[in-house]
Parts: sequence; C-alpha cells; structure tokens
Amino acid sequence: MPSSQAAGAVAAEELRPCTLGQLALYFLRLGTLGFGGPIALVGYMQRDLVEERRWLSKEDYRQGLALAQLAPGPLAAQLAIYLGWVRGGIPGATLVGVAFVFPSFLMVLALSAVYVQFGGLPWMRAVFYGVGASVLAIIARSVQKLVTLTLARDFVLWTVFAVSAIVTAWTETEVVWLFLASGIAVMLLEMARRGQTIVATHAIVALPLWSMTGMTGPAHSSTLWTIAWYFAEAGAFVFGSGLAIVPFLHGGVVMHFHWLNDQQFLDAVAVAMITPGPVVITVAFIGYLVAGPAGACVAALATFLPCYLFTIIPAPHFRRFAENATLKAFVNGVTAAATGAIAGAALVLARRTLLDVPSILIALTTLGLLVQARKIPEPLIIVAAGVVGIVLRGAAG
Repeated sequence: MPSSQAAGAVAAEELRPCTLGQLALYFLRLGTLGFGGPIALVGYMQRDLVEERRWLSKEDYRQGLALAQLAPGPLAAQLAIYLGWVRGGIPGATLVGVAFVFPSFLMVLALSAVYVQFGGLPWMRAVFYGVGASVLAIIARSVQKLVTLTLARDFVLWTVFAVSAIVTAWTETEVVWLFLASGIAVMLLEMARRGQTIVATHAIVALPLWSMTGMTGPAHSSTLWTIAWYFAEAGAFVFGSGLAIVPFLHGGVVMHFHWLNDQQFLDAVAVAMITPGPVVITVAFIGYLVAGPAGACVAALATFLPCYLFTIIPAPHFRRFAENATLKAFVNGVTAAATGAIAGAALVLARRTLLDVPSILIALTTLGLLVQARKIPEPLIIVAAGVVGIVLRGAAG
C-alpha cells in the first residue's frame, strides 16, 4: 500500500492516523472555501495536513509537490490527487480529486447559468466592464510573481521568457511546440553544463437539447467532441499552475474557434478567480457558454483527466526520479516559456480591453493595490471592480 512508504524523513510515530473519508472531507472543505489560487491552496495543504494535523509526512508532501510541478496541468489539483494516492492508492486519488474539484465546478456551473441568462443586460455588462480591467491587472501581477519565483538571475531562462512573450504577443496565440522546444533546449544546456554525453461516435446526439444550449443556442454534437479534444490538449500540454492556462485558452477559444470574444474570455477568467478551488475550473465556464451544461461537464472532465492520469501513473515510480537534475532543467525551460506566454497574452488582452481612461485607471488601481496592500484578497478586489463598473456605466448612461 502506498501509505506504507509514507514515513520518509518524518518518523512514523509522529504521524497521526486518518481515514480516507476524513481526508476526502478535508479536501471537500478546501475545494468549497479555499480561495487564493494554486500557491495559496498548496500552502493550506502543507499547513493543515503536514504541520497541524500530521496526517501526511513532509517527505510525502514534498514528493507530491515535485511531481505536480513536473507534470502539465493544475498544480493544486495534482498535489491533492497525489496526497489521496498516498493515503489510499488509486481509489484514494479518485475520491480526493473529485472532492477537491466538484464544489468549485458546481459554483461555476451556477454562475454560468446566471451569465447566460442575464449577460445581455446593461447592469451585468457594467459589472464585467470593471471586472475585466481588474483581472488584467491581476494577470500582470501574476506574471511579476512568476518571474521572481522561476527566472531569478538565469540568463537562459530570461531569454526563453522573452522569446515566448514576444511570439505570443506577435502571433496572438500560444505555440505549444515552443514550450516543448524551450524545455528541451534548457535541458540540453544543463546536460552540457554538467558534462554529460547527449545520446541521440455520435451517442452525444441523444443528450437533451437544453443540456447543450449555450449563449448562442443549442450546440451541434460535434462541438462537444471539439471541446473534449481541445480541453484535453489544455490539460495535457500546459505546464505551470493557475493562470498559465490563460494564453492557451485565449489562442483557441477566442482566436481559433471564435467561441468567445475578448470581454467574454476575461469574464471567464474573473469567474474562476472569484470562486474557490482550482483556477483552471474556468474551463467549465467556457464550456457552458459554448454548449450549455453538457459543454461544462465535457470541458472540465477533459481538462482534469490528463492531470489525474499524469499523477496516478508515475506516482509509484516517482521517488526514483524526483531529484533528477536533467528533468528539473526541462521543467525550468517550460516554466520560463509559460511565464513569457502569460506576459504576451496579457499584452494582447490589454490592447483590446483597455480602450478608455476609466478602464485603464481601474487596471492601474488594481495593480497598485496588489503591490502595496498585499493582504487584500483578489476575489474582494474583483467584486469591488464590478461595483465600480456599475457606478461608471450608470453615470455614463
């Protein structure tokens, strides 16, 4: 049983027993009330499960965090799935993963229904007028944090970041192959530095019409297959946590498929940030707008299934490779490219969204609050920006 390997650096007698049910209830609560994005969520897990309750060892937590960082997909969800695997194998990983993601999925589903029902009304457009500008500032702040955390003074990583940002801003889409090339390039440089030798069906039609009805009416059944394939790619190829998925989604959802416009896309990001749990749950909102509740379910399942598989398949063997420097170099290169892509996507969205003085002022004020008053929760800032939007549009109208 995986938990038998759990002691690691922490003596077994220091751990306290917990059942799989208790662990699942903890993650159900964290998925319901855990705000703050992936970094905050993994911090809650360490504090609650390792330091205070002592249900899991520091070694298990550290190994899980390393695996979540190495694999594509949402960081917090992958760490939760790994910790569930440690406690109860594949059934434990499945139960904890569902408990963690399901609350935020339900909340996003409810918000999607309200958005589709009332999105055309002036007061809701005014809300998201303010929210969109605020979210742009939050994305910019996220880029600054990621740069500080991942690039440091490494010239190679800064070069990868700059190239990725310029390519994304220029092409207005995320180039997945650039991510992989960045990871391989940094990995090869690391190997060279260390002197290593380099060796070369249509059953969906049966769904009721209302379940596939988004903003523009009922979607065709083929759209659900497109959603499934596209969001599975997002779950399988996007490295980095939280907002790292934004450039990929913007390139596909807005630029390629034209499912949403820029404002609707920013609204989707905002909805994910004002709800608890993983930020990547924004895919459910997008799926709902395109193809109703069925689209939301397909998008969420397609996005989270790869990260679930990327966790439970390598988990039994991961300890042997966790400290591999070559593998870490590959991930560093991919992470630098992902950070650059977020910066490029923020520039693209800013060019199209910050079109007047009030929206620019909202973005700058949000950025100032995030930098100077770090304890203000981001969901509270987004709600305040929505109120400002109503006031400004009400005064103008």
